[in-house]
Amino acid sequence: MRKIIVVVLCLLSIGGLAQKRSTKKRAPARKSTSIARKKAAPAAVQQSTTMGTVPAADTTKKVAAKPFERPLDGYFKKNNIINARVTPYANLREADVMFAKRVWREIDTREKMNNYISSPKSALINILVDAINNGELTAYDPTPGSVEDPQGDSFAHPLTPAQAKGRLADSTMVDDIDKNTGEKIGSHLVAGTFNPDSVIKFRIKEDWVFDKQRSVFEPRIIGIAPMMKPKIAGATGGAELDYIPVFWVYFPEARQILATKEVISRKNDATGLSYDDIFMKRLFSSYIVKVSNEKDERIKDYAQGIDKLYESEKVKKSLLDWELNLWQY
Repeated sequence: MRKIIVVVLCLLSIGGLAQKRSTKKRAPARKSTSIARKKAAPAAVQQSTTMGTVPAADTTKKVAAKPFERPLDGYFKKNNIINARVTPYANLREADVMFAKRVWREIDTREKMNNYISSPKSALINILVDAINNGELTAYDPTPGSVEDPQGDSFAHPLTPAQAKGRLADSTMVDDIDKNTGEKIGSHLVAGTFNPDSVIKFRIKEDWVFDKQRSVFEPRIIGIAPMMKPKIAGATGGAELDYIPVFWVYFPEARQILATKEVISRKNDATGLSYDDIFMKRLFSSYIVKVSNEKDERIKDYAQGIDKLYESEKVKKSLLDWELNLWQY
């Protein structure tokens, strides 16, 4: 009996020791929770004010609005035209010029081959006007009669962008009347509103040069001018004058601008041609209106009607024949 009591007492003492050890191990956890509560207490106290409890701060991140990025209009970007650079002319010395002839010709955009020049997507007149307004090109006065510029195409008198734009407006020729005698003493142009469709002709001044150093006979464009037909105010039936240049643009200065403007073709959207390519490769139809001569005459001064076209083709053929005659043995 004593043995049984001794065994029971030993088991009870062992159980008590086990409980004491478990309580000692759990004590640090209670301390950590109490410490966390004490640290959180000041934050809670700071949030409380005399006006009431301040709401908790919004932890949601504010996403910044993305800037607008225009999508690509197509499946490839035409960088060849945008980044195009002008191919410079070959160097030309005066000693190498064996033959030279100055020619004035006109381009009519109503001809089928020249329809692209007046395309609403990329009209040549809009390209020139925008470049002049932006200060990238200089327009020159085409008015003849001055001592420095008797023909009006020598780039002697520059125009401001406002003056060039004013000359582009549909102009009307108004007579100047003497108040005392009532007689006509002159006339002047009155500008109206500008209509790009009214520019259907362009005049080109170029030199045909034979370079004996390279054995090449080639044209080099000097200037280009849009042309308009002014109306006579008060004339019966809306009488009109002949087409006259509005302003001149120096072509070597305009080449870099024209090289970055794509030509719109009705047959292919991927032509890869710029306006500089068109003029350099002679991809346009034109007719000659004047060639340098001792009398300084225009073709219309000695030929009328269809004879003007015949004379134009005659001049064109004479230039080609001169080159062909060089290679005959």
